[in-house]
Amino acid sequence: MKEQMECIHGGDVYTEGILKGRELIDFSSNINPLGVPKSFRDNIEEALSRVTRYPDVKYRELIGYLKQYVMEGNKFCLSDDCFLLGNGAAEVIDLAISSFKKLLIVVPSFAEYEEDAVKWDCNITYSYLNEHMEYDYEDIYSKLHQVDALVIANPNNPSGNIIDKRSFHKVINFCEENNKTIIIDEAFVEFTGEKEQSFINDIDSYKCLFIIRALTKFFALPGIRLGFGVSKNIELINKLKKRQNPWNINCFAETAAKYVLRDKEYIYNSLKWIEAEKSFLPEMLREIPFIESVYNTNSNYVLCKLKGISGEELYNLCMEQGILIRRARNFKGLDDRFVRFAIKDRELNLKLLEVLMTLR
Repeated sequence: MKEQMECIHGGDVYTEGILKGRELIDFSSNINPLGVPKSFRDNIEEALSRVTRYPDVKYRELIGYLKQYVMEGNKFCLSDDCFLLGNGAAEVIDLAISSFKKLLIVVPSFAEYEEDAVKWDCNITYSYLNEHMEYDYEDIYSKLHQVDALVIANPNNPSGNIIDKRSFHKVINFCEENNKTIIIDEAFVEFTGEKEQSFINDIDSYKCLFIIRALTKFFALPGIRLGFGVSKNIELINKLKKRQNPWNINCFAETAAKYVLRDKEYIYNSLKWIEAEKSFLPEMLREIPFIESVYNTNSNYVLCKLKGISGEELYNLCMEQGILIRRARNFKGLDDRFVRFAIKDRELNLKLLEVLMTLR
């Protein structure tokens, strides 16, 4: 159990860091290095002023902030009933998966999809990424008749690949016509730098889509715990709401959403950073002799395949230098030859590269 908890998520700075009084540079956690937006920090008193009263049980203002953010630039409008709020994307993912008995999960992917499916006693079918760590759309399509829902990420974690909408069109049409649901985890979609990559734009046309988003990654707010689901399948949304406890979102998360989602300066600076660094770091990693493959990424992390050294060995060597990396061996379809590095700012990326170069 210790090994399982150690590997399911990145960002465990507690086990080897905080609890041992040691400061680590965390390359296992894919959080925006620009940190908490100033727009939230400057208005934290507003959240404190609301601590003494319960939030609106229907979260009407909060849904308004989310709706304005995700619908910007779209010609159609979604009703409040299309939104499901969660205590982080994790709650929304768990609720969505709990509603189906037969799931198709594309792997390697976020291990919690399978964890939740096992917990809810789902029958799981898998579709594996191809050798280039890209989606196999024909394989996905061929297995849809066996399941009630498809679980897929856009971008995928840990590979960083995005869904090709043209290739995916056949899958969406089949699911729409055959009453199947597509659960798309878009926790990292902002890092692509292109709003068109999100399937939010397609919700008005397809009832089968259930999109999951969060403030966790792009806005560097994992401690706030605010995620949400969006779908025009109101029957599904209402079914999931009935399984929730009231007041699952606190006033700090509400205040954060109010300010960070319209923080144009933070969004601009974040996109400028990721555009530069997701080219720079993978390119430099390809110069490391013991890295056999660096897979193309559309997000703020990069998956690598090692040669002549295991992920465990590299993990321990980096830990000696105060750097925490992500062993990818617990992702289904991968083994201890794979590791994942978060993409940080230039200074920290250079620090990682310096350490890796010394291990030649």
